[in-house]
Amino acid sequence: MSQPHVLSASTVTSDSIVNSRGEDLGTIEDIMLDIDDGRIAYAVVSFGGFLGIGDKLFAVPWNSLHVDADNHRFILDIPKEKLENAPGFDKSNWPDFADRSLGREIHKFYGTPTYW
Repeated sequence: MSQPHVLSASTVTSDSIVNSRGEDLGTIEDIMLDIDDGRIAYAVVSFGGFLGIGDKLFAVPWNSLHVDADNHRFILDIPKEKLENAPGFDKSNWPDFADRSLGREIHKFYGTPTYW
């Protein structure tokens, strides 16, 4: 199957994310758009907890995700243990994603270059 090049945001929210070992890393809760640059900045990923309670949210650089269209999911090539220690935030207290210093910290953690 060929990889899709254009998807609606609603089709990727709730998609699962796994690593290259097939371990569950969570689901996409939301997509953060960089309006000034006209691109997707981050996927907000929910990980941990039970039935949505106690979940921790993570901003994952969009360029660190790879589409697995055949299985309707995304691949984030990091060990599960690394995500457990990633900088995250609570559902009721989102950070300022326009803050470039936060963005540099997030990209550094995931080993991806910033896009700006």
